[in-house]
Amino acid sequence: MYLTDRSAPVKAGTDRDRRRGPGAKVAPVVLVLGTVSLITDVSSEMVTAVLPLYLVTTLGFSPLGFGTLDGVYNGVSALVQLTGGHLADRVRDHKLLAGLGYGLSALCKPLLLLAGSLGTLGTVLALERTGKGLRTAPRDAMISLATPAGNQGRAFGVHRAMDTTGAMLGPLTAFLILRAAADGYDAVFGVSACVAVLGVVVLVLFVPGRRQGADGGHGAPTDATGARDAAGARDEAGGTVEAGGTADVRGGRPPVRVREALALLRLPRLRALAGCAALLGLTTVSDAFVYLLLQRRAGVGEEWFTLLPLGTAVVFLLLAVPVGALADRVGRRTVFLSGHTGLLTAYGLLLWAPDTPLLVPAVLALHGTFYAATDGVLPAALAGLVPEHLRASGLAIVGTSQALARFCCSLAFGAAWTAWGDGPALAGSAVGLLCCAAVAGVVLRPTGETRSPSQPQGSG
Repeated sequence: MYLTDRSAPVKAGTDRDRRRGPGAKVAPVVLVLGTVSLITDVSSEMVTAVLPLYLVTTLGFSPLGFGTLDGVYNGVSALVQLTGGHLADRVRDHKLLAGLGYGLSALCKPLLLLAGSLGTLGTVLALERTGKGLRTAPRDAMISLATPAGNQGRAFGVHRAMDTTGAMLGPLTAFLILRAAADGYDAVFGVSACVAVLGVVVLVLFVPGRRQGADGGHGAPTDATGARDAAGARDEAGGTVEAGGTADVRGGRPPVRVREALALLRLPRLRALAGCAALLGLTTVSDAFVYLLLQRRAGVGEEWFTLLPLGTAVVFLLLAVPVGALADRVGRRTVFLSGHTGLLTAYGLLLWAPDTPLLVPAVLALHGTFYAATDGVLPAALAGLVPEHLRASGLAIVGTSQALARFCCSLAFGAAWTAWGDGPALAGSAVGLLCCAAVAGVVLRPTGETRSPSQPQGSG
């Protein structure tokens, strides 16, 4: 199985685009959606940066209680992704569903000011994550459909870089507010709500209202295997496929049915991708736990805790575009698995490295590299597997499998920390990640399919 679509033949004009420079490879809608994500992430990461310390130190939650909330924070989003992806394909208006998601998340930010118990916080966070779940697949589908198949990694890298700029500014803003405001946490939640509304306004005013293909359908599956898989999925669902594996997305096509989306699970390559994403997610410790472990291991003061996500975000920002472009060239499987190797190294440093001033930057650098090598590469790999009219559904299936697995990991890690301590809990996750990465390397290995003459060797 390939975690890549690099076997797709490149259409005429691609060489000309390449000579024009990197800007020619990124559609305007990608830049606008990146701006929306940047603004929204400033809002979200302000909350995310202070939430672990707020819950554990101020409200006195145990690691198990925090793990439960953190699991809800991610698990609800995972389940709703399926609904958001299917509805976006069904109504054929990705902007509408993305806007509803961004709007719901913005609405929940001020409600955090009223939440003080586990149940209330869980409800508000669940609603906020519902908004994220609704918007994620439609947003990524708009990026994918506006981008030629050979440039998917770069396009998602540009979006993730802009998104991560917001993730970098969010913790910094929270840090400054906590230092300046007497009632710091309430001020953080209030400013976060205002910034979230701004993101919704930019989406409504500047993002096109209908999904658009990339130069006549570049975003459709164009490699031979992807076309056969897409055609098989469509035929099994009782529909028709045009020549080359691209579904008819013109106005006369009836709405996408649920069974068409579910038929995607019959594609072997999509199943392998979703299965490996879930398997690796089961041993991916959540960001909040990584920062709490790093604070304890390195003795980081509470006043500096909100800056730890900033370190991850800076590295992610610097590497997202070049690593995405590298994945387009050398193969997404290689880059994806290398990212998990970096995460495993970070776990090792947290467990066994001596307490030196270099521990914090080293762990954060590896953490940011992990995200640069996986966050945009995974959806980019779907461009050659899923037809245009089911793109959001396919993205939702893979994203949901990964997010549900991370939900389970948050619950299990919180319980293990409470029962045995942070060291044994992290050691178990490290061993599990090593085993899961080995399995994923085998499942996603190249299968000896016939390569196109233009495809270099070793693209798996």
